Amino acid sequence: MPSRDPEPRARPAEPPSDELVLAAIERAERHRARDHADVPGWAIVEHLGVPRRSSAARGVRARLDALETDGSLLRARRYGVAMWALTGRGRRRVRGARRAGMLPTLPESPQHLAWRNARTAATQEIERFERGLREGLEETARLLEADPPAASDAWFEAAESLQRRAWRLGSASYCLREWPEPDDERADVDDRRAPGEERLDPREQARRRARRRGRRNTRLWQAGTGSSS
Repeated sequence: MPSRDPEPRARPAEPPSDELVLAAIERAERHRARDHADVPGWAIVEHLGVPRRSSAARGVRARLDALETDGSLLRARRYGVAMWALTGRGRRRVRGARRAGMLPTLPESPQHLAWRNARTAATQEIERFERGLREGLEETARLLEADPPAASDAWFEAAESLQRRAWRLGSASYCLREWPEPDDERADVDDRRAPGEERLDPREQARRRARRRGRRNTRLWQAGTGSSS
């Protein structure tokens, strides 16, 4: 199966400006969807398109310290991790650079990259997943015709195999056709709901949401799937 590792993003040709670092923090705040505004350093370097373990990332962390010193950032700690938030001064710097047309464009956001990679993976794999499910159904049909009748363990195994194959196809179908392209103005959070479901019985709504758990996680496609893996 092809690798699910994220596609590499273009690395900045030069260290990001103070304003671009502040803009990355601003976007990271929107995309974190937390009840607090501050963000960890690793999220900031992700939004800047910088590899976490690199000299460029170390340079960004040094820039954060300088921005704290000049009053553009506020540092806090959560569970031992340094967290960063824009101050009023920092937000004014970002707005001013944006109005003046002096703010460089941020790289593709992590949430948009995840969406794009999932669509690419689904495009590459969905026909194989369809073929795998079809093979599983044919194998199950042969169990129905077995003489002597198939043992109970064969049916239990068939049930597990079909469930895995069908779920994987459903996940790929969602990633390819149903996952809306993220808008960078807000966090792209999968609430596992669908339009019109509010008219259903609450228990049915809960059952549907439970079945959709993990549907965006293409790494789950690599779980063992019998002959179709």
